[in-house]
Amino acid sequence: MNRDLSRRNKSRTLSTELAHLLADRIRSGEYPPGAKLPKEAAIMDEFRVSRTVVREAISYLQAVNMAETRHGIGTFALRAEEGAPFRVQPEQVGTLRDTIALLELRIGIETEAAAIAASRRTEANLQGMQDALAAFEAAIEAGQDAAATDFQFHREIALATQNNHFAEVMNSLGPGVIPRARLDPDEGHNPNRLAYLRRVHQEHESIFHAIRDQDVDGARAAIRTHLSNSRERLRRRDILPN
Repeated sequence: MNRDLSRRNKSRTLSTELAHLLADRIRSGEYPPGAKLPKEAAIMDEFRVSRTVVREAISYLQAVNMAETRHGIGTFALRAEEGAPFRVQPEQVGTLRDTIALLELRIGIETEAAAIAASRRTEANLQGMQDALAAFEAAIEAGQDAAATDFQFHREIALATQNNHFAEVMNSLGPGVIPRARLDPDEGHNPNRLAYLRRVHQEHESIFHAIRDQDVDGARAAIRTHLSNSRERLRRRDILPN
């Protein structure tokens, strides 16, 4: 049955809503493990969304290990994890208090992850972070939802620790914990929104530079500053709808 995602739960972005629906199909067995997901064009047509929304939804499924993309072949469903010890669902970040609580958790986890990443990162890790930074900048300048690329940058830091537990925690949190996922995606080129996102991009670059330079204390301080700033911006309700 076709669904028009324009009539969606406004606490979610289009991409998060689509990811949630596709994940339900994987869990139900409609897309069993190993099955090839429909092509981008088919998903766009069924759910009446843009190519960008589809790609961000697929990125979400990849981040939570429910799908994998084989370049030149397609995207395939993976086995849905049952009984996961910890998973943040989109509906669990529906309020200001929820989002701040998750940011406090992230400060505790990601501060040390960045420090470890600074001491262990590889050239491949640095390239992954640079790719995420470039995608984030392109998304904000195009007036698109940048939450998925923001999450990918933070996930690349977790991967750079060379400790799978950090990456698993980030996968469990998922892109929905990015505060900007609560912004109205229709704001597009709103000047205040752009200014906010550009500040975030600068903070991301500071984190990257510290990790690149293997500055352990600098990486720890840069990401703590970034996440603390995000928490304070939320507390002042600067980026949340009334």
